[in-house]
Amino acid sequence: MTIEVKVPDIGDFSDVPVVTILVAVGDVIAEEDPIIELESDKATLEVPSPAAGKVVDIKLNEGDIVSEGSLVLMLEGTVSEPIAKPATEAAVPAAPAAPAPAAPSPEVVTDTGFGKAHASPSVRAFARQLEIDLAKVNGSGRKGRILREDITTFLKSSTISSPASGGVVHGGMGIPPIPAVDFSKFGLVEDVEMARIKKLSGPALHRSWLNIPHVTHNEEADITDLDGYRRELDGVAKTEGYRVTLLSFVVKASVSALKQYWEVNSSIHPDGDKLIKKEFYNIGFAADTPNGLVVPVIKDADRKGIIEISKELGDLSLKAREGKLKGADMSGATFTISSLGGIGGTSFTPIVNAPEVAILGLTRSKMAPVWNGEEFVPRNMQPLSLSYDHRAIDGALAARFCASLKHLLGDVRRLML
Repeated sequence: MTIEVKVPDIGDFSDVPVVTILVAVGDVIAEEDPIIELESDKATLEVPSPAAGKVVDIKLNEGDIVSEGSLVLMLEGTVSEPIAKPATEAAVPAAPAAPAPAAPSPEVVTDTGFGKAHASPSVRAFARQLEIDLAKVNGSGRKGRILREDITTFLKSSTISSPASGGVVHGGMGIPPIPAVDFSKFGLVEDVEMARIKKLSGPALHRSWLNIPHVTHNEEADITDLDGYRRELDGVAKTEGYRVTLLSFVVKASVSALKQYWEVNSSIHPDGDKLIKKEFYNIGFAADTPNGLVVPVIKDADRKGIIEISKELGDLSLKAREGKLKGADMSGATFTISSLGGIGGTSFTPIVNAPEVAILGLTRSKMAPVWNGEEFVPRNMQPLSLSYDHRAIDGALAARFCASLKHLLGDVRRLML
């Protein structure tokens, strides 16, 4: 029996984008298992399956706009017995007639716990990222389903008593937890739901900050001549419907510097003893949107000129603001640039976007007096802040990389080579 699974009544929402497809063709799912995630301007909604069976066809893609009645997928058969988990999940064997094995320690994330847990694939992935055993999490969703919020609550409330610390209570990974404060005692407060982008990026940033030994190197580049040339190009670009910004030149300069110092374009091998040398240059850039920062990626930036990079920056930035970026638009970066130039600041420490090993931060350029050997002259100086993973990049290499960037940005002719 083939069942058409459609978007059910989702209240007052219509024309809602599909942000995540939680199943794949061939998956065997149970009734009430979530199959897609929709995102309105107010909330993220998980659509559950109305029946059990095998997914034989998926009728939409991530980014599609749907409303009540839109066809989601085709489901084959009805399964009354317990449903096996998809191939991507570890199967849980039946318990043999033998003494039960010793329970794992609280810090061990077990496949058994994941297998028994009632949670969507996205929630399982979130739990694995945070090394949370789902067997220990209480689900607040329908039929005890574990939600993302349940994992966050568990993470905040979990404590570990360490004998070595004399019984002192710590948070996860031995980090002392931040005590909860009832701010309503001091005045009027309101709980405001975080944007979905921040919910997704927060754990990744936290993981990078905890795992990577960050160091930040600050430098200044003289962009006086470059900015004059940029203004000429931008004047022509405006008439053709795009803009040429400083970021285009920084992307181009970064590629040249990455070719000189390949370690900055690398990743640390999973075994921790090698660097993965990459022969391609995909440059991510942080784009500010109403819902938070996203990082689109300019693929093969080494094969593109200033004009092509400028047009692609504009196109990707527009898609980001409109919430139309696909997963492929934000994957594969080898180096990232985060620019606050339009807002201000003098320097900052951007967080390395693992598995990359470096990220470049830009703040607002300023006119400053610079000694030319005979007198002080006004020059347009651009601050550069390079955060890097000290396991892959030492201070001397970081300084040389930034010096190369400074040299390239100081003479626009070098960027055309």
